[in-house]
Amino acid sequence: MQTFVRRLPSSWQWALYSSRSSRTSPKCLVSCSGRRAASAAAAVAKSPPVEYEPPTYPTYQLSEKDVQRLNFQRNIGVSAHIDSGKTTLTERVLFYTGRIREIHEVRGRDAVGAKMDSMELEREKGITIQSAATFCDWEATSPVTNEKQKYAINIIDTPGHVDFTIEVERALRVLDGAILVLCAVSGVQSQTTTVDRQMRRYNVPRISFINKMDRPGANPWRVINQIRSKLKIAAAAVQVPIGVEDELKGVVDLVRWKAIYNEGEKGINVVESDDIPESVLDLAKAKRTELLEQLAEVDDEIGELLIMDETPTTAQLVAAIRRATVGLKFSPVFLGSAIKNTAVQPMLDGVCAYLANPAEGTVTAHDTTQPASAPPVPLVPASDAPLVGLAFKLEEGRFGQLTYMRVYQGTLKKSGIIYNARTGKKVKVPRLVRMHSNEMEDIESIGPGEICAIFGVECSSGDTFTDGSTSFSMTSMFVPEPVISLAIKPEGKETPNFSRALNRFQKEDPTFRVHLDKESKETIISGMGELHLEIYVERMRREYNVACTTGKPRVAFRETITQRAEFNHTHKKQTGGAGQFARVIGYIEPMEYSEDLGRDVDFVNVVMGGNVPTNFIPAVEKGFYEALEKGSLSGNPITGCCFVLKDGAFHAVDSSELAFRNATIGAFREAYKNTKPVILEPIMTVEVVAPSEFQSAVIGGLNQRRGTIIDSEVRDEEFVCIAEVALNDMFGYSSQLRGATQGKGEFTMEYKNHMPVLPNVQKELEEAYRKTMPQAKK
Repeated sequence: MQTFVRRLPSSWQWALYSSRSSRTSPKCLVSCSGRRAASAAAAVAKSPPVEYEPPTYPTYQLSEKDVQRLNFQRNIGVSAHIDSGKTTLTERVLFYTGRIREIHEVRGRDAVGAKMDSMELEREKGITIQSAATFCDWEATSPVTNEKQKYAINIIDTPGHVDFTIEVERALRVLDGAILVLCAVSGVQSQTTTVDRQMRRYNVPRISFINKMDRPGANPWRVINQIRSKLKIAAAAVQVPIGVEDELKGVVDLVRWKAIYNEGEKGINVVESDDIPESVLDLAKAKRTELLEQLAEVDDEIGELLIMDETPTTAQLVAAIRRATVGLKFSPVFLGSAIKNTAVQPMLDGVCAYLANPAEGTVTAHDTTQPASAPPVPLVPASDAPLVGLAFKLEEGRFGQLTYMRVYQGTLKKSGIIYNARTGKKVKVPRLVRMHSNEMEDIESIGPGEICAIFGVECSSGDTFTDGSTSFSMTSMFVPEPVISLAIKPEGKETPNFSRALNRFQKEDPTFRVHLDKESKETIISGMGELHLEIYVERMRREYNVACTTGKPRVAFRETITQRAEFNHTHKKQTGGAGQFARVIGYIEPMEYSEDLGRDVDFVNVVMGGNVPTNFIPAVEKGFYEALEKGSLSGNPITGCCFVLKDGAFHAVDSSELAFRNATIGAFREAYKNTKPVILEPIMTVEVVAPSEFQSAVIGGLNQRRGTIIDSEVRDEEFVCIAEVALNDMFGYSSQLRGATQGKGEFTMEYKNHMPVLPNVQKELEEAYRKTMPQAKK
């Protein structure tokens, strides 16, 4: 502790000193506080200010073995908009690398489904719900030497729906590169823009693959222009298609200047030819020139060669593409058709040639013993360095919790002891595996730059693990806030499986939230969209045998009074023994929110002369707050009310706390009818961000929901609209906004205040509440 204090600034030393002295006994503080404060102040004044010096950390060099292994290691993700062909492409990659023996389609007739869609729901719906990890080995052809070199590739296939955006988020957090898949017909779509934003957030270099080149209307050049204009990144094709649409036969490699064809069963044989077909020769020359021009804008070496009218060599061109791609300035564009087994292998060669290896990315951690403002500590993927790994995904497996981990530094060994940096707990690694979708392969140890999974380790998503010799912690991934909520309840009797399922899903998915509404007593689930919640409800039914019904959650309405009303109420009840008697006199009146009290309800006692004994006053106050819990209009809590007790009467024998409490409740309800009460609804401040061309559609949609437009601002290519809308009118807005803006709009909501509902809405709410009341009370 002493060495730590020496490093702190003087102001921090004083704070630490003060906190220590505050633990002294009170008696000592009274006698010595003045003297101690004076001496401490003098000591601080005399000592020179000590500047904060960041500690030095040992540096680790990569061994030759590390360099050799990391140079031939790639960690990539496959990301794209819905139905662009991510899972179909991954299926081909696994087939060509020998990981699977036969190809199964996403919605194939054999009803087997793609390897990476291991969940039954995924195969039924034909969509990816959870990201799936696998690994494979690929003998890539070097674009410079044309020699075969063996690479180890970890692949994560991610969902395309915005509802499962956390799966993409946490995959990109731990990857060194990505394949951005685009449809040759649809081009850049809404989720493509979202994925692009996520790649930029984590500085992930990408190659682009324009899929579905066999479809009618395929136009890769329009898609490349969209990448440049909409995603704002320099891009150029490194291939030209031989044939178009259903005539697609292969591609021309513009870097190596070779024609590449797929032959044999399912395109397993790659045939290369130096003869470029006449039909595409002119196009290929034009596109190679365009490739050089695009590279010249982002790479100085190519720029200088073009200025000197020199033609770059293949080695210079490959080095420039790799430099610009790893530097996040450029994206080489590959073309092909996964479903037709065309040009997938050249794209794999591009992954190995142009994407970063684990040693090329800048990875940092924070030392938890240092202040938050301390500079980050760089991590080195050396196998002999202290272990640092990040748990990025949790899954409930057959053998307990399965934790996916990326090892950034050091070596993780089976049966080794690791420490959770967040909790400080030490745990043993009972089982270490590499994942192949839902299959596992046991391993003894795993080195830096690898992705693995461990069993039996309790942790949360985003936790950092070390070997205990360091106090490093890595930043977690960005978790977006939920945008939609539903009330959920089990059909029939509630079983332990209901809460077990909700707890598990909450732990696995940070965007899935569960809370109990205190007022409606309903279980509310929140998520990223209606499909997101629908999938979880369906999974509860299938995996936990808990069928649930969902409904719109009850909005937190309130009631309030609008004018003053007097009361003079006597509560009398005579039974076989001692009776009940109490009388209260006073008034209730509207009340504004009080900053001093921190609330908008209050009880004031102004009784003079002891007509209500002081020991019964708390019972009156308790009765008032009990009456506020349920208003008589809609059964919602009452706010904005002040209860003033002026007078009353009591009986020496029959008066009791219960009698005064009941008298107060009766008096309040009697006076409440004369205050012209109204129902209040929560008003939300809604901020919508969407492209400028959808401005009228968005404003029209908010007006339909009785929204009041507060502010509207047009930026570069998007506009921001701020409106105040009743929460009751916001249900279903998420889907409507996506429909109106082609999925490009997003919105946030924040509670502002409660305002009176429209008279017709109040009438409907009163009628609905009256129907739920017992017949005797109506």
